[in-house]
Amino acid sequence: MPFNSIDFAIFLPIVFILYWFITTKNLKIQNLLIVAASYVFYGWWDWRFLSLILFSTIVDYTVGLELLKKRDQAKRRILLCTSILVNLGLLGFFKYYNFFLDNFVTAFSFWGTEIRANSLNIILPVGISFYTFQTLSYTIDVYKRKLDPTKNFIAFSAFVSFFPQLVAGPIERATNLLPQFYAKRIFDYNKVIDGLKQILWGLFKKLVIADNCAEYANLIFNNSTDYPGSTLLLGALFFSFQIYCDFSGYSDIAIGTSRLFGFDLMRNFSFPYFSRDIAEFWRRWHISLSTWFRDYLYIPLGGSRGGIGMKIRNTFIIFIVSGFWHGANWTFIIWGALNALYFLPLLLLKKNRENFDIVAKGKYLPTIKEFFGIGITFSLTVMAWIFFRAENITHAIYILSKIFSKSLITIPYFSGWEIALTTILLVIFFTAVEWIGREGQYAISNIGLNWPRPIRWMYYSFIIFLIGLFMQTKETPFIYFQF
Repeated sequence: MPFNSIDFAIFLPIVFILYWFITTKNLKIQNLLIVAASYVFYGWWDWRFLSLILFSTIVDYTVGLELLKKRDQAKRRILLCTSILVNLGLLGFFKYYNFFLDNFVTAFSFWGTEIRANSLNIILPVGISFYTFQTLSYTIDVYKRKLDPTKNFIAFSAFVSFFPQLVAGPIERATNLLPQFYAKRIFDYNKVIDGLKQILWGLFKKLVIADNCAEYANLIFNNSTDYPGSTLLLGALFFSFQIYCDFSGYSDIAIGTSRLFGFDLMRNFSFPYFSRDIAEFWRRWHISLSTWFRDYLYIPLGGSRGGIGMKIRNTFIIFIVSGFWHGANWTFIIWGALNALYFLPLLLLKKNRENFDIVAKGKYLPTIKEFFGIGITFSLTVMAWIFFRAENITHAIYILSKIFSKSLITIPYFSGWEIALTTILLVIFFTAVEWIGREGQYAISNIGLNWPRPIRWMYYSFIIFLIGLFMQTKETPFIYFQF
């Protein structure tokens, strides 16, 4: 049930009313309602995959309880490995089976040996990459004794399947979200209003910016041989704003929806396109995933504590695995490796932790140094996104070769470019609002707080008007549903 659907527009108020007006006196019933609503929400796509969520929930709940009982470290390690193998085994089968099979066959064909192997028509369960990592965080933290295992199966089921962030994150940690299911939630008007504002901005990002940029990004990438380098660069820029607004828009709606029910999810995006270097970009982009890999893979591997060789190894591992997490295609692996190359000089020169504060905090404009830092970082990111969007590596290299050719110095053209000018103006408006609101949790969280109420409501009404005016007539899936 996508957030940008009529179904969800009907579903959410019904659950909200039942949650606050019918079940509010009984925490257990309230959590049970969340589980039921979450299963309905997820089953709307394909009810058959509900069994996977239930199976993962039972496995990790049981492993957690067994870890509590066991004192022998070897037995505890076996339990942890069981959880990891079951969860990653399911993820690997549904997401990577055909990828490994095809590459296995290709490798043997290269050496002159023909192998007959049939690919399977496997449907990728929506959100499996997200809830798999979420349940793994619980088991790993229990194993490391950072978290006491729960004996409340309903609360744990709600944690695993919590519908606002089930499909595309944020990937929550059990240490943050699970305890919130133990505590009684009290209706907070200000929290609800803040949640609605964040939902509004998330819908604007998705329906106005991402979906309109997608139309032209798809047109240009799908017909790349017809266009010069200038048009291909414009297509890459369209995709850069599409993927950011699509994914961060989902996160905004998820976080805002959670606040309607009294929950606080972790922040997932922090204005990444205003980053002054690649290290800062990765601290601000898909924060829940990058910190997950940092805590559960990078640090256990030794992090940046060892010599140069270990630093280089760990950097490439973390970025390549992150790329592979996104999809079963070599383009994602190259995208990850390219970001590792971007990041490595900062790490080796010990400049990867220079920019933690908000850019130009308390100022209207950045300094010249900050401006060029933002420009260079954004440019590198756009180049990397070409691999992320391209059909294959050959396609990506072709696009880059055209961009870095004489045809870059031409006027961009494509079918419908006159209409696309409106989208470009909307992107400029969006970027301006994000810059003005960059010190808040999301762009419009602090804008207009001191304005008179009529002016403030006119501002929100204007955003709603833009959504109604520029949203696509057809429902467009969120990009990260495929991951």
